[in-house]
Amino acid sequence: MSISQNLNNIKSSLPEHVTLVAVSKTKPIANIMEAYEAGQRIFGENYVQELVDKQSQLPQDIQWHFIGHLQSRKAKLIVPFVSLIHGVDSLKLLQEINKQAQINNRIVDCLLQIHIAEEESKFGLNENELEDIFQFDKEQLKNVRIVGFMGMATFTENNNQIKKEFLYLKSLFDKYSKLKTENWQLKTLSMGMSGDYQLAIECGSNMVRIGSSIFGLRK
Repeated sequence: MSISQNLNNIKSSLPEHVTLVAVSKTKPIANIMEAYEAGQRIFGENYVQELVDKQSQLPQDIQWHFIGHLQSRKAKLIVPFVSLIHGVDSLKLLQEINKQAQINNRIVDCLLQIHIAEEESKFGLNENELEDIFQFDKEQLKNVRIVGFMGMATFTENNNQIKKEFLYLKSLFDKYSKLKTENWQLKTLSMGMSGDYQLAIECGSNMVRIGSSIFGLRK
């Protein structure tokens, strides 16, 4: 099937309240344009330089989400245009995004990445670190807005394990979304990828990141 057919099939299977991020990392401009022409406007990229290059060549109404692990020193390259940064996993990174957003006279929306997987290799905050960020002086973070949480489940065939991790993240999201300040307004729960997005939606996700089911497997 073509990219546009894949995209339309996935979109028709998603509930209305769920946002689709088409993960276009390593995919050529032509593939992204095919998805764009089929109506997709939100794309997710994992690598800073690749995102910067694509943003300069593609239509300006695309909403770019950075979904990879962001190094503080590279934040300045994407802060001028990025719509949402998914993987904020430290206060230090949040402070750097805030600093760059101030320079660019922007308020940048961010998701805090929570560590939910059993694998050590996955990035993310634990509950104590999450609480530290919440308690941090919001006056020093005026140019970022925390709009939700993101998490990646363990890479496993065990659906019960994945479900347990997703439900844990949903419980944290429910707890912290009751708390609201000017730059802490949780509305987005980003969990679920090509292999587990249906389960993620059942567990409360309202944003899914899908790449291979739209664009085909990466070479």
